[in-house]
Amino acid sequence: MKSQLGAIGAIALGLMMASCQGIDNDRIPNMPVNIKLTDPGLWNTYGVSGFGSHRNFIYNPGGVSVPTGFSYNSMSATGFGGVLLIEGVDPLSAVTAYPLAYDLACPVERKASIKVSVENETYMAVCPECNSVYDVTMGNGAPISGEAITGKYKYKLKSYRVLPGANGGYLISN
Repeated sequence: MKSQLGAIGAIALGLMMASCQGIDNDRIPNMPVNIKLTDPGLWNTYGVSGFGSHRNFIYNPGGVSVPTGFSYNSMSATGFGGVLLIEGVDPLSAVTAYPLAYDLACPVERKASIKVSVENETYMAVCPECNSVYDVTMGNGAPISGEAITGKYKYKLKSYRVLPGANGGYLISN
């Protein structure tokens, strides 16, 4: 009995130590996200269509918001650094041509003003400061290279939910 308990304890300790080396997706502060594109017309205008197509959403009350012309309202919110909406592969169901959303803030830098951008040839998100590269179309925001994967801690982009609307389009939230 003691040997079984010892083995179970060793396995539990090993699992705890292994989990410490996992990838952290909670480094970016929790901020509200609410982008309503549930109307098919709004989705057709401001959504994404086609693998790798992407758009940024940054709500700046009293300042310049992105995309220009989008009607943000008092219920709108775009997270910590803004929201990257991109079409890729749903990591939970492997459905292709699915909209995915991430916070634009680089989790290594952890500043709302330092935002990743998508490279048009590779569809990878890249931080302009630490040069970390993230897979945003098929890897659920996982780090590919740079400090996000080689540093003491491993960081992935913070992801948000993209829920289908009842009449078409999608709602992006957390």
